[in-house]
Amino acid sequence: MKPLAELLRLKKKLRIIGFDDAPFQKERGSPANISGIICTNTRFEGMLWGEVQKDGMDATEVFTQLLQSSKFYQQINVVLIDGLAVGGFNIIDLPKLTEALKRPCIAVMRKPPDMLAIDKALMNFSDYPLHKQTLLKAGEIYSDRGFHFQVQGCAPNIAAQVLEQATDNGNVPEALRLAHLIGAAVITGQSGNRA
Repeated sequence: MKPLAELLRLKKKLRIIGFDDAPFQKERGSPANISGIICTNTRFEGMLWGEVQKDGMDATEVFTQLLQSSKFYQQINVVLIDGLAVGGFNIIDLPKLTEALKRPCIAVMRKPPDMLAIDKALMNFSDYPLHKQTLLKAGEIYSDRGFHFQVQGCAPNIAAQVLEQATDNGNVPEALRLAHLIGAAVITGQSGNRA
């Protein structure tokens, strides 16, 4: 598979998967559904559906298994995640996910996170050190071209170009926008308003 930088230079279309969680129950340990939307640039191409444990530590493995066992795996150029956690504080190990999938992985945020507030919330967990360490492994938060993100597997400037190419309008890549809307519709019967 050609590197992202080469695909961008050649102005090739990118096959992207965007993961987001669907609305979930408040109880720790309850299931939280995951929507994975595949787009070629901004065009919807397919969907995966999975489940993680709320506030657990299984998201990295679930995402890996979900994508690797799918018919889409060989076609995917890059993996996008809506933030670094799903199902509450089920934090994705970004370097581990990148290594397992052999694809660049980008955690996209609407705004830079309040790390003090996050740290305070994580202190409520008995495995606080593990949650904290997994969070810090994701690396630096970058802001470029109107996007805020953490990235493993490619240079930050390449990640910013990918996000731009994957976005129709605004600053939410289409695969993530659809993952949010579809996840909400499947669980509640209608799409949510925040995408």
